[in-house]
Amino acid sequence: MIKSNPRLPSSVKLVEVGPRDGLQNEAKAIDAQVKVELVNRLTDTGLSYIETGSFVSSKWVPQMASSADVFAQIKRKDKVTYAALTPNLKGLQAAIDAGATEIAIFGAASESFSQKNINCSIKESLERFSDVVELAKQHNLNIRGYVSCVLGCPYEGEIAPEAVADVAHELFSMGCYEISLGDTIGVGTPHKVQEMLVAVNKYVPMDKLAVHFHDTYGQALANIYAALNMGVAVIDSSVAGLGGCPYAKGASGNVATEDVVYMLDGMGIEHGVNLDLLLAAGWFISDELGRAPVSKVSNAMRAKQSS
Repeated sequence: MIKSNPRLPSSVKLVEVGPRDGLQNEAKAIDAQVKVELVNRLTDTGLSYIETGSFVSSKWVPQMASSADVFAQIKRKDKVTYAALTPNLKGLQAAIDAGATEIAIFGAASESFSQKNINCSIKESLERFSDVVELAKQHNLNIRGYVSCVLGCPYEGEIAPEAVADVAHELFSMGCYEISLGDTIGVGTPHKVQEMLVAVNKYVPMDKLAVHFHDTYGQALANIYAALNMGVAVIDSSVAGLGGCPYAKGASGNVATEDVVYMLDGMGIEHGVNLDLLLAAGWFISDELGRAPVSKVSNAMRAKQSS
């Protein structure tokens, strides 16, 4: 008989990042109505958290220029968080006006990546966020913090766990209720994940941490399993495996929500998501983009249905 691991959570929260992180780097312009339909379909799956858009410069991220329209037109459900990424006060005000129910801010554990991504040092990025956090608190908005490059950087290579811990600590102390730790280029492996989590956990409780893994090297599910065994109970994922990193050549998308749900089902861990409806949402957006989903579960199930 297999003994259960007492550290494994009995349930997890899935943070769906497809509509924002998944679509932001698509070269083909995506109509706002398509994004609205995607968010509505994801809402119907039972997901409780959907990263719906971002309020960043349309010059740098043109795919997100329609975020206000998307927020205005989606069919919202109670107890579902519709979040927006907001890098500055202007973006925060736009998110407030659009009716975002939560905001996210983002830092990096790599100095080089911070400079390439947001044109400032790590220290400067954190200083910029202090005003954003204060205004968000005044509007009773929860603030989620992201840390990029927690297991590797396209410019610096391996990142020390202590560097990740420092940034996570700053964001948590600033007022972020949850810190999402992102393997932006997908180079992490399970033992490295656990070493990093041990370092971060010295400053941030495990129940305030989330993991955000890309599957570039095929390690995402293994890394999620390693994090679950450390007591992490929040997983970021993207429907159909949408997404990638514009600063990391060849980096594939986020781990597919379908694959995560299938694994959790097999482990008996509750997540509240209807896999059939999730599969349909992934097929919808993949068809719109004119390509097959990255998700192995999605492709296997679609082939099974068509056989």
